[in-house]
Amino acid sequence: MDEKYKPISCYFYDELEALAVKKIKSKILYQNGDSQNEIEDFIIDFRTLNKEEFMILDNGIEIRLDKILKVNGKKPQTTC
Repeated sequence: MDEKYKPISCYFYDELEALAVKKIKSKILYQNGDSQNEIEDFIIDFRTLNKEEFMILDNGIEIRLDKILKVNGKKPQTTC
């Protein structure tokens, strides 16, 4: 069973949106089950499904925002 979604801070969300708008290729480290994956790609969009937020990468991968460990070396903030 999936873990309950934990919303990310508004500050970190704004950082992700800025990367998408500026079309900056980003290095993303995220949790995928029991392993960590790292990918470098462009963030092209965001979506919400069943009260969970996801970012969509140019290659079609969708990453749940609370599974992100680092983006371009920055760790997510825990509060707004």
